[in-house]
Amino acid sequence: MTPARAWFFSFVAVLTLALAAAFPGAALAQARKPNAGKAPEVRVYLLRGLANIFSFGMDDLATKLKARGIKASVHPYTDWQTLSTMAIEEATKGKRRATPVIIIGHSLGADAAIYMGNKVAGAGVPVPLVVTFDPVSNVTSSGRITRVLNYYQTGGAGKRVAGPRVENVDLAGKGLTHFNMEKASDLHQHVIALIEQPARRTPRRPRPIAPPAAAPVATPGAPAGSVAPTAAATPAPPATETAAAPAASAVIPAVIRAPN
Repeated sequence: MTPARAWFFSFVAVLTLALAAAFPGAALAQARKPNAGKAPEVRVYLLRGLANIFSFGMDDLATKLKARGIKASVHPYTDWQTLSTMAIEEATKGKRRATPVIIIGHSLGADAAIYMGNKVAGAGVPVPLVVTFDPVSNVTSSGRITRVLNYYQTGGAGKRVAGPRVENVDLAGKGLTHFNMEKASDLHQHVIALIEQPARRTPRRPRPIAPPAAAPVATPGAPAGSVAPTAAATPAPPATETAAAPAASAVIPAVIRAPN
C-alpha cells in the first residue's frame, strides 16, 4: 500500500471515530430504528356525513392515525360503493394475504361504514373493526366483520346497530351531541388503541392426561385370582382455542372530554 493510500484510510478511520463520539445519540437511534414500534399493517377508511361538511372529526382522527404510521384517508359517505371496490383491489392485488381493512364513519358516513364493511368482508378481505359514530339508519352488520363498535345516544339522532358482533355504546349524558361526538378526543384515543392492539388469541391448553388406572387389589376372602373392580378413567374433553376480545367496558371512557 502506498503512503498516500495508507494516509487516506487512516484519515477515514479517525473521522469515523470522531463523528461517533460527537453524535452517539444519532448512531444509537439509527441502530434502534428497525426495532422501533411498527405500525399495524392495516388500511383505514374514514367516511364523513351529510354534505361532507359536518364530520371533520374524521379528518382529525385520520391525522392522528397518519402520525402513528397508519395509512388512512377521508372520503364522502356517497363514495362508499366505489371505495369498497378500490379497497378490495388494494387489499388483495399482488398479495398472498389480504391487508386488513378498517372503516370508521359518522352520521350518514356511519351508515355507509356498515354497508362498506359488509361488502368488503363479503369479498373475503378481513375487516377486523368498523367504528360508527351515531349512525342515523337502522343498519345491520354482517357476521363476517370481526367487530363493530357503535357509539350512539339514546333519545338522539343516532341508532343502535344490529348484528352478531356489535357493541352498542350509549353515550347519553356525556355532554356530547350528534354534531360533535366524532370530535371527542377520548373516543379518538380508544379507537386508535383498538387499531394498534395486536390480535390476541388464548394459547392452546395442553390436553389433560388421564391418571393411570389403579392397580387391582385383591378382596379378602375372595377366591384366588379375583380382584376388586376399579373405576374406569374418563377421558377429558379436548381443549378449544378461542379468540380473546376485550370486554365492552374496556373501551368505554369513564369521562369523555367534549371538544371545545
